[in-house]
Amino acid sequence: MKEPAPDRTAALLLPTETTTEVSARDADVAVLPIGSFEQHGPCLPLVTDTVVACALSRRIAAAHRVLSLPPITVSCSHEHADWAGTVSISAATLYHMVRDIADSLRRSGIRSLVLVNGHGGNYVLRNVVQESAGWGIRMALFPESADWKAARETAGISTSAHDDMHAGEIETSILLHTHPELLRPGHESTDRSAGDRRHLLTLGMREYTTTGVLGRPSRATAEKGAALLDSLTESFGAYHALLRGPGAQDGDDS
Repeated sequence: MKEPAPDRTAALLLPTETTTEVSARDADVAVLPIGSFEQHGPCLPLVTDTVVACALSRRIAAAHRVLSLPPITVSCSHEHADWAGTVSISAATLYHMVRDIADSLRRSGIRSLVLVNGHGGNYVLRNVVQESAGWGIRMALFPESADWKAARETAGISTSAHDDMHAGEIETSILLHTHPELLRPGHESTDRSAGDRRHLLTLGMREYTTTGVLGRPSRATAEKGAALLDSLTESFGAYHALLRGPGAQDGDDS
């Protein structure tokens, strides 16, 4: 019997450093990828948002001295509940998970935490960061809309930000670059648009798409995915410098 191919995806989603290696790194900023477990149409896996958040966090860790944390893999995906496989937790649960992680990091000497969010429906994360000023640890949410705008322009993403909502050009491009083995055949023919989505939170995604896709995955390329991650990694530098504060020394970012 032929041996199954090694699952490199799991290894790339989880940090593998030992406690000795983390101690030697002596990072004062932690990076927490937050994904979801929700439908992404017929061609992208349920873990797409987690894969995207982890790919970005991995790039950040390669460029900056940070503590890489394992991802939160289930979050607030209630608008996708009509599709098989989607699992959600409440906003309150996600809030308390992030707060508990932040408290634990603070007790271990980490001064700052960046939430690398891969799922647009995690609205509560903005409140977490907003309230963290009184928790004794500085926090930031990344990427913000300006970071995505710059990345879209750099990568030549042709679908508008409004239309490229879910399982579209951006997410498919990133997976084509990082994990092409996770895509099922046919993304080139699953484009779907829905201009007016003002009642999305009330009605859910099913009202606007029969396949779960809202975007143009047919325009995705691996090259665009690489350019997106390059741009976002560069944008993170400003966050890292801000969180490390005025005491950080130039060049001390290895």
